[in-house]
Amino acid sequence: MQKIFQWINAREARSSSTTAYCLTVLLLVLLTACSGQPPENPAPPPPQVEVITIVPQTVDDQPEFIGQTEAFRPVEIRPQVSGIIKKIHFTEGRNVKQGDKLYLIDPVPFKAIYLSNKAKVAQSQARLTQAKQDLARVKPLLEKQAVSKKDVDDAEAGMLAARATLEAAQNDLIKAKFDLDNTLITAPVNGRIGRSQFYEGRLVSAQESLLATIDQLDPMYVNVNVPESYLLRRRRELAAHKVERPDIFQLRGVMTFSDGSVYPHEGILDFADVTIRPQSGSLQGRFKFPNPEGGMAPGDSYFYPGQFVRVRIKGYIRNNAMLTPQRAVQQGPNGSFVYVIDAEETAQLRPVQASAWRGKDWLIESGLQPGERVVVEGFFRILPGVKVHAIEQQQQLQENAAIQTSDQPAQQVAP
Repeated sequence: MQKIFQWINAREARSSSTTAYCLTVLLLVLLTACSGQPPENPAPPPPQVEVITIVPQTVDDQPEFIGQTEAFRPVEIRPQVSGIIKKIHFTEGRNVKQGDKLYLIDPVPFKAIYLSNKAKVAQSQARLTQAKQDLARVKPLLEKQAVSKKDVDDAEAGMLAARATLEAAQNDLIKAKFDLDNTLITAPVNGRIGRSQFYEGRLVSAQESLLATIDQLDPMYVNVNVPESYLLRRRRELAAHKVERPDIFQLRGVMTFSDGSVYPHEGILDFADVTIRPQSGSLQGRFKFPNPEGGMAPGDSYFYPGQFVRVRIKGYIRNNAMLTPQRAVQQGPNGSFVYVIDAEETAQLRPVQASAWRGKDWLIESGLQPGERVVVEGFFRILPGVKVHAIEQQQQLQENAAIQTSDQPAQQVAP
């Protein structure tokens, strides 16, 4: 019984001790709440971002357009006489030189006509000689009144008629010689001849049948279509002195092929159309590119007529251009925007108009002013109106380089 009373007394002592502890803790909590002071939790530092300062620059303005190549001189080969093709002297798709034989039209009928007209010329010459002799005999007799005046007039008329007949025969001979010579068709220029449209045994018509085409490949033309909207915007920029350029026919072009390779020679603008095409609403310009390899064998030259290429125009200069790295420009529901850090170190969302790429930068047409700071790193840490700790990108790069240098082990110098 005594052990039972000892256990009960010990339990009551522990219960009293626990109750006292709880009351003490509760009292401390109440005193803290009544004091009005929150628990000491240090505020997080403002997020760090990297920025660049916008500085106006003078840069090359080089717009790019789609173009199509064209032969310098596509020369059509057409016959000057009608007849049957007797022989073809060239191989299709090969280079030809001026004066090379191309086609032979059956010359037999033309040679016969030529010889006939040649004989007529000789006959007319003989008649003219006889008429001159008759007139020379009659004139002295008129002075002696041995012949009448009519006889002399008839002799003079006969001589004039013989002379006219000779001239007509000579003209016919020239035409017959022209036809005979043109039975052999030769290349009028240097170039590459295409596929023949007629072969041996086919009848061709003078000045109508297109036999083949020779393309002159050195130099080469590239035609570009410039939209009317671009022309109007460019005119406003030139009037406001935002853009400068030389004479229009001093503009140069850099050509890029469909595989991304760049043609090693620059072209020059040599023609601009006088009317805008209503079908496309664009103005056509033409660049002339040298093509030293145009005379090489097929397959060795860089480009052919009819290729689609990109032409970058050089010569324009843009003043006071605002450039920002491409990663600084983001896209939202309302278009492009950047984060600008104001004088109070607060991030502000700023809509901008980005028009074109310049290497790794965007050209900003509107929305930024010189001297403003634009965020280029740390976008995920900020929202509009948030205080930030802005560091210039160049300064951050220097600090990172210094940290990397200090982390590297010191090099041991050999004794």
